Amino acid sequence: MSHTYRDLFAVLFRAALVSLALALAPDLRAQAGLPLYTDHLVNGFDDWSWGTRNLGNTVPVHSGSHSISLSGTAWQVALSLNHTAFDTTPYASLSFWANGGSGGGQVLQVFARVNGADQPAYPLAALPANAWRQFTIPLTALHADRQTNFERLTIQLTGSGTANTFYLDDLQLTGRPAPALVHLSVNATQTVRAVDARWFGVNTAIWDNNFDTASTVALLREAGLTTLRFPGGSLSDDYHWAANKSGTNTWQWTTSFSRFVHVATNVGAQTFITVNYGSGTPEEAAAWVQSANVTNRYGFRYWEIGNECYGTWETDTNPAPHDAYTYATRAARYLQQMKAADPTIRVGVVVVPGEDSNDNGYRAHPAVNPRTGQTHYGWTPVLLTTLKGLGVTPDFAIHHRYPEYSSAGSAATADSDPLLLQSSGAWAGDAADLRQQVTDYLGPAGTNIELVCTENNSDAGAQGRQSTSLVNGLYYADSLAQLMKTEFNAFIWWDLRNGTDTSGSFDPTLYGWRTYGDLGMINGPATRHPTFYAAKLLQFFARPGDTVLNATSDYPLLSAYAVRRASGALSFLVIHKDPATHFTAQVSLAGFAPDATATLRSYGIPQDNAAQTGLGSPDIAESAFPGAAGTFACSFAPYSASVFTFAPAAPTLRALPAAEQPSGQFVLQLQGQPGVRYVLQTSTNLTAWQSIATNTLVGATLDLTNALASDSARQLWRAVWQP
Repeated sequence: MSHTYRDLFAVLFRAALVSLALALAPDLRAQAGLPLYTDHLVNGFDDWSWGTRNLGNTVPVHSGSHSISLSGTAWQVALSLNHTAFDTTPYASLSFWANGGSGGGQVLQVFARVNGADQPAYPLAALPANAWRQFTIPLTALHADRQTNFERLTIQLTGSGTANTFYLDDLQLTGRPAPALVHLSVNATQTVRAVDARWFGVNTAIWDNNFDTASTVALLREAGLTTLRFPGGSLSDDYHWAANKSGTNTWQWTTSFSRFVHVATNVGAQTFITVNYGSGTPEEAAAWVQSANVTNRYGFRYWEIGNECYGTWETDTNPAPHDAYTYATRAARYLQQMKAADPTIRVGVVVVPGEDSNDNGYRAHPAVNPRTGQTHYGWTPVLLTTLKGLGVTPDFAIHHRYPEYSSAGSAATADSDPLLLQSSGAWAGDAADLRQQVTDYLGPAGTNIELVCTENNSDAGAQGRQSTSLVNGLYYADSLAQLMKTEFNAFIWWDLRNGTDTSGSFDPTLYGWRTYGDLGMINGPATRHPTFYAAKLLQFFARPGDTVLNATSDYPLLSAYAVRRASGALSFLVIHKDPATHFTAQVSLAGFAPDATATLRSYGIPQDNAAQTGLGSPDIAESAFPGAAGTFACSFAPYSASVFTFAPAAPTLRALPAAEQPSGQFVLQLQGQPGVRYVLQTSTNLTAWQSIATNTLVGATLDLTNALASDSARQLWRAVWQP
């Protein structure tokens, strides 16, 4: 087949794929809605109502076993539901059922709070007596359509009708139809930053009696986890490394420091060690550094002073517990003594976004922001101001992120699958906030302070269905991929093994099938959770030495991320965040010409179902994707994470004209792509090939001069991509 016909065939084949994908696109199928009340509050909405109300009313109800009753005088009663700001783009309208009770005739108004301001109210028709009526209000009518900062919804009794007790039930935001086509793109010439080896981390627990085993080492390698934190968590402030026991207990912890070392060194992991601030001393911490790095030469570089010391849940035996000023003055001593033991280590302090966050009631040491002139009492401003006054600069600032918190046994459901999957975008704001505080309060001294995250998971409280569900696996992938676009230089998931918990939510609004909660990637010796498989998948997306690229999506429920591999290949991560419908996307690759066949690895509903039923494989699926091109269409399944690996298109070798060839030599021009490694090989028989040069192109071409062999009548050359 000639090149002309081959190229024409390729164009027609790709066009057919696009047409087929568009024909199959389920653009009329609604996406999943967002329930607000289903017998109780769900999806993390909080009751900020006023007037007399009962969210557990039993008669009358529209469905289920409970409804909401409200009573009071006009304007003095309202159902008002608040939530951390979220994006309403996936939703079309507000739907709920209302009943006017015995008298009926109540006139309600509905209004939304967006970007910190209440929007104009939308009036409703009078409620019927002793009957349920559904109201569906387009979000456009509430001035809340496609808003990124929707915060609150209020249904209020007005003075235009009666004031009898009325009832509400089955409140939700309805899903809008799926878009006909989502546009995903990446520009291989727009680099964001280098991939950091510390992004692939996990916390280890001192109560993990399965930790120091060959199985654990194999599991860590399988998931591509190369950074470990110890002892991690709140017990860090109650852990005495030399005695290997809690300060309030006499029994030995299962995982001693020596057992942690055994695993960490077998894996070849980088480590973050958290020294005891809450009940320890600088001398104890310095002795730990001395033993680890001087006596035993482990070379553990990253050391944290305490864990979440701003939190009242932490052990803190100081006279002023959880006080930023006390922490700063003691942290200065920790830092000085630990570095005296080993000057090569890097030592970090705990911080929190928000200049007024976690002041814990202390007002003795105000911090004045030099840039704004404003006074703040929050943890981070007081900490940084005090350190600056002491002439001490930490090496890194430690951030922990848990977007949700569930109270054990609460009727309301704090966990929300769709809003958890929206929350990953907060990394950019966290990074900007912390960097601004470091810059403001430390000035030039803070320039080289790194930002790191040493804990992340979905929910910091009681654990239920979501923690072990596919949704949390998708959150892991999306959270890490979003963090990769910021200046955070470490990402350490909580936890490798954490333990079974059934005190959280198992509400039907949450996706999943496991009957227990667990923040660990693994339960027991080797039961892998979706977060484990998500970590395993992401090692095919990015590794140290790669470069993060700028990738975009024009729809929030289909996220796109890209990395240029050190080999010159391009990896493309797509995360589908809706459980109800497929999305068809047009993918555009700029600045990179792919080979026509890519490798596609995916993890989603089929694999999670296989773990439940035992039918099929619960592991990552791998297949060839034959439709790769500069622009191509692809359909993505609900609740899935997909990684494309695009090899670069084959290079071309061109001989320079005979007149330009030097005597006894042969000059070839290699035509390929910048940033790609190519190997020049030679042969005399097309069977045995010898590599003679490896080059990474800076531009599109490179001239290669080769000596002609005098003992052969024929000499052949070719160029191949070196993965």
